[in-house]
Formats: sequence, C-alpha cells, structure tokens
Amino acid sequence: MLKKLTLITACAVSAFALHTAELNINDKDLEVGMQFDVGQFNDSVEPNTMFVGGKFFSPDSTHSTNDINSINPYAEGSFLIMREIGNMGMSLGMGAKLNYTKVNEKDFSALPLGLEFGYKIPAPKLVPMSINGSLYYAPQVLSFLDGKDYLEYRIHYDVELIENAGLTIGYRSMNTSFENISGTLNYNSSWYFGFKVKF
Repeated sequence: MLKKLTLITACAVSAFALHTAELNINDKDLEVGMQFDVGQFNDSVEPNTMFVGGKFFSPDSTHSTNDINSINPYAEGSFLIMREIGNMGMSLGMGAKLNYTKVNEKDFSALPLGLEFGYKIPAPKLVPMSINGSLYYAPQVLSFLDGKDYLEYRIHYDVELIENAGLTIGYRSMNTSFENISGTLNYNSSWYFGFKVKF
C-alpha cells in the first residue's frame, strides 16, 4: 500500500514538471530551443525549479549592424534555476549560458551569467498569460577565442491557447564585441513570434 501511495505521489508531482520546446521566427530569422526540467530525471531536485537547455539560432545580417559582413549561426547550452516568489505569480531565476558563433570570420564564445523573471497575468477568466524577460552579460574574463564581451536581453509575452501549447511574441537584442576591434557589434535585434509546447 505504501509503495502504491509513493508511486501515485511521484506521478502527481512529475505532472507539474514539464519540458519545453520552442520555435521562434520572423521574416528572416529562425530560432529553435529546448529546455528540460531536471526534476523529471533526478528525484532529489524539486520539479519546475532547475532546467538545462540548448538553442540554435540562424539569423540574417539585415537584423544586425552594418559593421557585420558575414554572420554564422549561433549555438548555446544553458542552465537555469527558477523559483516562484511569494504567491503573486512572480518568478525569479539565475542562469548561465555557454555560446558560440562566428562574426566577420572571427570566432566568438562566452559564458554569460544572467537573471530571468516571469509574471503570470492574473486573469483567471481568460487563457493563461505571462510576461517574461531575461538579461545576460559576459565581461572580458568570461569571453573566449576572439570575444571581448557579450550582452543579451529579451522580453516576451506568452499566451497558452490550449493546454501545454501556446504562442509567444517577443523582442531580443544580442550584442558582441571582439578583441582588437573597437565598439560593439549588434549580432541581432529583432521582433519575433513563435510556438511553445510543453511535454
């Protein structure tokens, strides 16, 4: 009986822990990302609090500064710890990324650290909605190869049209700078929309 009760409890808890797949597009750029809930794989981690993920981003140079002649796809791995603050629908997280790309034939890699936030809009009679944002920065000491520093920020509005599936609309800005090159190169600044699926 105790074994059955433990199994039922474990299933109920894991039902709240969901992985996420995301596809973001605009007229020129394509972004694909996955985020896995560590709580689904490790019983010692509380579900929906720790995530590992990856992203592939294929940008177009028309959404970059004029200083960029050639631009390569961007890849990243990420780690995030996110917790709800109080019972007002606010969440706050701390994370790290490891990224790589190539701009103007120069290799760029960095380990930016950052903060993320989320706010569930209190509209119980409507569909679930939230506003989310993130800010990541890597100074010179956390930049590698030809990189000097990295700054990324984004904000997005999510609406869950059906259970575990919805739309996102957002804006992102990704900025790089390189050794022996003055100034910052805007790798991408653009609006996007996309789909999110939880499983």
